[in-house]
Amino acid sequence: MQVEKFMTSRVVTIGFDDTLATVREIFAEASFHHLLVVEDGKLQGVVSDRDLLRAISPFIDSVVESARDLGTLNKRVHQIMSRKPLTLRPESSLSDAVALFLSNKISCIPIVDAEFRPVGIVSWRDVLRYLVPMDEGEAGAEPASA
Repeated sequence: MQVEKFMTSRVVTIGFDDTLATVREIFAEASFHHLLVVEDGKLQGVVSDRDLLRAISPFIDSVVESARDLGTLNKRVHQIMSRKPLTLRPESSLSDAVALFLSNKISCIPIVDAEFRPVGIVSWRDVLRYLVPMDEGEAGAEPASA
């Protein structure tokens, strides 16, 4: 089975110089956990919700929030992104994806074309949804999102 059959093809991208405030807003409104960092149409990195949580002050939106805490939202994506992400091509197999997840500490795999442009993303949740559909349908149910 090829990853293009169960990847999420609706990917959200951001640029190097977008702020963490922008990343925070996207994650707050969306049901996914990874943003692909793109420059000139090519994949450069990945930012996860966990990367964001590690980079911003835990005091934001609390009663003890200070200007310094809010300043962490002005950091740029390039300062926290994972560079040189492990990727697969759309024609890669389910086994290839599982092997990458098991041999690396990653929670998503960007799917790229021959020019390294992102065409999708696969999370470990997508793999599990494909293998064990929640409804009583067959394996191969459409993934919700990464």
